[in-house]
Amino acid sequence: MDIQRKNVGRKKAIKWTITGVILLAAVGGISYALTKLKPAAPSVEMSALWPDQVKRGPMVLEVRGLGTLVPEDTMLITAQADARVQRILVRPGAEVQPDTVIMEMTSPDLETAVLSAQSLWKAAQSDYDNLRVTQEKAALDMKSRLAQVEADYVTAQLQAERDSKLAKDGLVSDIDAKISAQKSAQLKSQLALENERLKIYGAGDEAALDAAKVKVDQMKGEYDLKKSQLEQIQKVRAGFAGTLQALAAPMTDVEEGQKVPVGTALGKVAQRNKLKAQLKIAETQVRDIVIGLPAVIDTRLAGGGSNGLINGSVSRIDPSILNGTVTVDVALKGKLPDGSRPDLSVDGTIQLMKLDDVVYVGRPVFGQQDQTVRLFKIEPDGKYANAVKVASGRSSVSTIEIKSGLNVGDRVILSDMSAYDNYDRIKLN
Repeated sequence: MDIQRKNVGRKKAIKWTITGVILLAAVGGISYALTKLKPAAPSVEMSALWPDQVKRGPMVLEVRGLGTLVPEDTMLITAQADARVQRILVRPGAEVQPDTVIMEMTSPDLETAVLSAQSLWKAAQSDYDNLRVTQEKAALDMKSRLAQVEADYVTAQLQAERDSKLAKDGLVSDIDAKISAQKSAQLKSQLALENERLKIYGAGDEAALDAAKVKVDQMKGEYDLKKSQLEQIQKVRAGFAGTLQALAAPMTDVEEGQKVPVGTALGKVAQRNKLKAQLKIAETQVRDIVIGLPAVIDTRLAGGGSNGLINGSVSRIDPSILNGTVTVDVALKGKLPDGSRPDLSVDGTIQLMKLDDVVYVGRPVFGQQDQTVRLFKIEPDGKYANAVKVASGRSSVSTIEIKSGLNVGDRVILSDMSAYDNYDRIKLN
């Protein structure tokens, strides 16, 4: 006989409910735990990375900049007057001497001005010559009058002496003797006046001639200037031994038939054997550069030094900033490599100072001085690398000082690891 069990269904419901709650809690706990798990370390090919080891010792602080070779001595050829280009005989790139004619120009206005200046000069010269002849004739007339007065005075003096003796002997009246003496005295005074007049007239003649001569020289100078300007535009010469170069912006090279105003740049001559380097240095790195610091310029040319390297020193620092850079001139020492020419692109490294004992490492791709950067430090077994924060100090072209975060002997990855910013650990293959 079957015995009916009471509350069996209720017990089963409770059992299944408890089981479900436990399962749900387990699933939720596992899901929560999974969310807290860090992503698996990604794999990176070691051959594609740039590792370096932290060292202690001397470190040279340097800054680097790109630039070009430019001539130390240049001369800009300009138009001496308004003119029109008739013929261009020499193009940029040619070697020229001071008397090399590079172009010919014409200027009808200047030709007319030369003829006018020549006429004025000749007219002034004629006036001077006429004045000189007139003064010479007047001077001769005055000298002739002086000679006549002097002769009359001598005659009157002799007559006065004669009458004085005759009067003593009673042969001539005293009145006649006095008249002769008075006439002699009068002629003596007149002779003195004529001498003084001739002296003053001579000084006046000299002053008038000097004034006329000044005008002649002035007209001659204006004529010579106009003539020289005409000769310079008719045959434009280099005036300087070197290489004829193209004009840099905003100036442009002139063409045949073009009309140019006075002062227009016609060309530029530079000496190829006297070059200097002009480097563009970032404004954030130029603060420690001073005149006289040693520098090395890499021309990438063979000859004249080891692999085209030329030693030099800082000779000038431009006070202005353009597009975030400052122009620094480097005077070059020694022979230039074969093929060196103006506008040749170069690299330059300027040595700021030498630190004797610092902890340093190769400069990371995005490493800047006095910053905290995130680097991957390679574990001793070389299988993994862990992200660490590193405080940097002073930086150079290829090295950077380590203030904290790394120790001597640690190996770090200097490559661009921005793709792994979300990972604290990577696997190295």
